[in-house]
Amino acid sequence: MKREGPGNTGEDMVATNGADAAFAIELKGISKAFGPVQANKDINIAVPKGTIHGIIGENGAGKSTLMSILYGFYKADSGQIFVNGALTPIPDSQSAIRAGIGMVFQHFKLVQNFSVLENIILGAEEGQMLNSSLAKARKELDRLARDYDLDVDPDALIEDLSVGHQQRVEILKALYRQADILILDEPTGVLTPDEADHLFRILKGLKDQGKTVILITHKLREIMEATDNVSVMRRGTMVATVKTAETSPEQLAELMVGRKVLLEVEKGVAKPGEVVLKVEDLRVRDEHKVERLKGVSFEIRAGEILGIAGVAGNGQTELMEALGGMIRATGRASLKGADLPLSGPGADGQSRRAAGIAHVPEDRHHHGLILDFTAWENMAFGYFNDPDYQKNALLMDNDALRDDTRKKMEKFDVRPPDCWLPAKSFSGGNQQKIVVAREIEQSPALLLIGQPTRGVDIGAIEFIHKQIIALRDAGAAILLVSVELDEIMSLSDRIAVMFDGRIMGFRDPETTDERELGLLMAGVTGKGEAA
Repeated sequence: MKREGPGNTGEDMVATNGADAAFAIELKGISKAFGPVQANKDINIAVPKGTIHGIIGENGAGKSTLMSILYGFYKADSGQIFVNGALTPIPDSQSAIRAGIGMVFQHFKLVQNFSVLENIILGAEEGQMLNSSLAKARKELDRLARDYDLDVDPDALIEDLSVGHQQRVEILKALYRQADILILDEPTGVLTPDEADHLFRILKGLKDQGKTVILITHKLREIMEATDNVSVMRRGTMVATVKTAETSPEQLAELMVGRKVLLEVEKGVAKPGEVVLKVEDLRVRDEHKVERLKGVSFEIRAGEILGIAGVAGNGQTELMEALGGMIRATGRASLKGADLPLSGPGADGQSRRAAGIAHVPEDRHHHGLILDFTAWENMAFGYFNDPDYQKNALLMDNDALRDDTRKKMEKFDVRPPDCWLPAKSFSGGNQQKIVVAREIEQSPALLLIGQPTRGVDIGAIEFIHKQIIALRDAGAAILLVSVELDEIMSLSDRIAVMFDGRIMGFRDPETTDERELGLLMAGVTGKGEAA
């Protein structure tokens, strides 16, 4: 494996004072600071044409900042950008688009009530006659869809498409604008395994057609499977660029974090105790009276993790929200033998917390944080009535809250460890640490935790997994929902598989495999029959 230092180009990447036309992108000496925070420091990177080039690093390492500079969202404090060997100033995103650069963001930039076709041409209309632009776009969209296996209905509304199809629309937008260089920021964070596999087939097709792809991801398996070269960032610097075939996940993880990282979860044998949560015939109907949970029953014991596997949209979200007091349900549920209301008085999040239930929601932005509020304010949500936070009957002790937040930020390695920063100023992984710290540190009897490491880097994944195991070993019952089968397999003591609002079966992670779980996730029973 060949490495490069923060100010040097790796041996496998030709280093010259001038630009090399063999590279689609060269960044030289790129630095960017936000006040006292140095997001990028003297970054050099060279991306060969017609390759898939990975960029990895912990949350807050500077990956997205660097790509935002390349796409014109930010202006570098110093350094140069070369595109296809030519010095190319990129003051804004329109300049990037003219240079042949397209970007697909982690959170899509689509108008939900517009059609696919309307989104494709938005901002790229020709003249005042919209009909002619739409006709031309329809023809070009058909060609692009065929050439790159990006099949999508041009007349469908974005709000009616799956997340995977919405991502295809973003890629089509970039290709319609004649992008030869495509940047994807954490593209699989919201995709099912099947959608992720299809995406990587698309990326390989783009590469085969001569396009250059820059892939930002924290998932080492994706890097190893999809990329030709990979650059590693740590704390704003570029620490290595290597050929993917000449490295390993363990080496990349160590480069990212600066120490050896355990890629496998270390846990002892579970020692289940008394039944903490018992659920019988749980049913949920949505606002359209469609049944989303169809008679779900299970129990979880103290000192046990029950993992829920399944493709997103098969009832896992409704299960977590019903147990967390966010939506109403029917059926029966009890916590340590005491009735747990599923509707009416007591069926709310505050009552759940008072009963000893902590909840890390699947969507931290919508249900876990208020992004404009500070870290210490977010750390208090749901626990305002904690005696440790009360100055008297009327006032909260904000000083105690801030001190407690600082301790939790230090323990959970939240970066930067500034309790006064608004939640929106933290990277996704550090936002997740704030939510996890708030809930786990309450020492709950039951922890509901959804997608615990979505959008989280390898170092933070290891840490969060350790905290979950430690809580289990301390005697808590844990209900874990994740679309990551690796996570379900490694953390769970028992696995329940959900399909179409039902539990298809329970499996022991020691005796099952991903193929068996995958069949159950698709609704196929052990007899090979569809449920």
